[in-house]
Amino acid sequence: MEDNPLIPPVKTGYIPKELTETPQTGAPAFDVRTDLAVEETGTRKQTASMSGVSISEHTEKDTQIHVTRVMIENEIGAVALHKPVGTYITLESRRMSENNGSYHREISRCLARQLHSLTAGLHFQKPPTILAVGLGNSSVTPDALGPMVLDNLFINRHLRSGDFKIPAIRSSSASVCGIVPGVMAQTGMETAEIVKALVRQIQPDLIIAVDALAARSVTRLGTTIQISDTGIHPGSGVGNNRHALTKQSLGVPVIAIGVPTVVGAAAIVTDTLDTLIEVLRRETDTEDFASVLSSMNAEERYALIRELLEPRFGPMFVTPKDVDETIKRLSYTISEGINISLFGEQENEPN
Repeated sequence: MEDNPLIPPVKTGYIPKELTETPQTGAPAFDVRTDLAVEETGTRKQTASMSGVSISEHTEKDTQIHVTRVMIENEIGAVALHKPVGTYITLESRRMSENNGSYHREISRCLARQLHSLTAGLHFQKPPTILAVGLGNSSVTPDALGPMVLDNLFINRHLRSGDFKIPAIRSSSASVCGIVPGVMAQTGMETAEIVKALVRQIQPDLIIAVDALAARSVTRLGTTIQISDTGIHPGSGVGNNRHALTKQSLGVPVIAIGVPTVVGAAAIVTDTLDTLIEVLRRETDTEDFASVLSSMNAEERYALIRELLEPRFGPMFVTPKDVDETIKRLSYTISEGINISLFGEQENEPN
């Protein structure tokens, strides 16, 4: 059979130099796309002694929600974890995938507490003006988290003045407005351009941006929420980098909230290969084969999988089959967490 000219052959030296070495140091570069800071620490065992990075974690006793706080304190830590300087808080629970309203209420409360911890040092005017930005494409389910969160937020800026003034809204309550800017293919504009124009007009005290994220591990899909005070780089997790929404670019503090909804196909196969190695090790007649595979480090195995997959299928990203239910459930959980954080638990009725 003749070789297909459209399918590049598999190289015998399966690790491309540009994939495995950084230009500056020649050190291994484990190029697995992830938006989660906690996963960057997980792939770097030396994090505990890494300069510029500190990690604290605890599990809430009643709800078993695992909370991890990664603080990148300087540029050394930022380079090591490939993330901007700032604080990244991760909420993890396998039960996030359950359709349990009471439990998701607890997740919302936990999210509200973590939002308070990130904004405690900010000095807002009274009442503060909050601009919520729902990033993503509402027509593509795995990317619809941001728009769906905005659907359930208590938007009240238009009710605080003029003929729409409502006495039940306390004068000290936050003034919240929101925008779903769409994506460039729909608007012809960068999201950052739209948000910058709104910032000039509205002059908010804080921006809360919500977006779908990409993960390294399939086990984090729909079971993890990340909150950070570093802003957000739309599309970075799937290699589609857009202009950043950060305090530096907008002049306003930006809190980013996201849930991983996709994972790279190469990462899934790499995890499967790791499991296969463990299975092969248990059998005498396949133990030698397992030893060959296990002799490659994580970077080498991932590079091999990418070389096998991407020339044939491209850089694929995978999402769960029940992603529609996951997005619907967690978008409401996140919106309630934001509502509780801004208005308290008695005032958070959706608009």
